[in-house]
Amino acid sequence: MRFPRILLFAVLILLAFPASARCQGSGVGLGIIIGEPTGFSFKGWLDSRSAIDIGLAWSFVREGSFHIHADYLYHSFHVFETTENVPLYFGVGGRIKTGRDTDARVGVRGVIGIGYLFKDAPVDLFLEVAPIIDLTPSTDLQVNAGFGARFFFR
Repeated sequence: MRFPRILLFAVLILLAFPASARCQGSGVGLGIIIGEPTGFSFKGWLDSRSAIDIGLAWSFVREGSFHIHADYLYHSFHVFETTENVPLYFGVGGRIKTGRDTDARVGVRGVIGIGYLFKDAPVDLFLEVAPIIDLTPSTDLQVNAGFGARFFFR
């Protein structure tokens, strides 16, 4: 069974990030994403503005399939005039979607989203949209979207 191996691999990668997480702007966050697809969300900050985001999820489109994506994200904290931590983020990455032999897909994924980073709690909320250009088995355009929450470890 491949799912536990993929999940274990993703957790090990995220644990390799700095373990000195004190808030959402650093360290590793684990949580959920609800939408298309629905599943687990992992975020590892590389510095104060960039992060790697990994999703392990289930797609409910066309009889369902397993979905994994990884994105490089850049966060802009000055788009919205607020004293809260509300970044606009965008990035690029890839995704693999398994399923029946004819539904297995590999594609390039763009992402744009908005986050809310709580000041006094190691939690963030996010809402994102991700257009995808599938490259195999044929070229196709799809869109993923979802909202979620992550807890960042201290």
